[in-house]
Amino acid sequence: MTARPTAQHTDGRRERSRSSRSKIVAALLDLVGKGDVAPSAARVAEVAGVGLRSVFRHFDDMDELYREMGEVIEAQVMPIILQPPSGATWREKLFDIADRRAMVFETILPYRISGNLKRFQSPYLMQDYRRMLRLESDTIESYLPVMVKADVVGTHGLNVILSFHTWRLLRHDQELTVDNAKAVVRRLLGDAMAGMPED
Repeated sequence: MTARPTAQHTDGRRERSRSSRSKIVAALLDLVGKGDVAPSAARVAEVAGVGLRSVFRHFDDMDELYREMGEVIEAQVMPIILQPPSGATWREKLFDIADRRAMVFETILPYRISGNLKRFQSPYLMQDYRRMLRLESDTIESYLPVMVKADVVGTHGLNVILSFHTWRLLRHDQELTVDNAKAVVRRLLGDAMAGMPED
């Protein structure tokens, strides 16, 4: 006779736990998205509407919380990143990649800046940072002709132009508008490709 109430009580507790965890992640996303790129656990708890102890009941440390934030952001943008670029030539494909990355980088800008601030104290975030760098460079190089890839210096240059760091420099440091930042990237990309073989 007591099995059903006990099961309902357990299910309710699990649901509250999931709800609290979701609120904590949502609070971190909200804070970072609004420009607080290094919020404290206390501030996250305040925005989430939970106690500070609750944050660390659900997450071993802030590193784990940042890890979950990264997974949420990655799930949003990865379909765009992995979509094959349009264009008949490798040059057209790279211009399409540039436009698509502008959209992705703009979406992840505050979150990537936040992660970059913490990666030097977090082996996981550093590993994830290097994974994303490899993905960015591998994506570009997969569309380059053999003769172009043979120019190692030129290939590295293309990776720099199409990197998140270039986008951050233009948007965050130089405070360019999105359209002006895109124009700079396209100009740099066009100039870099002008001296490269056709195929």
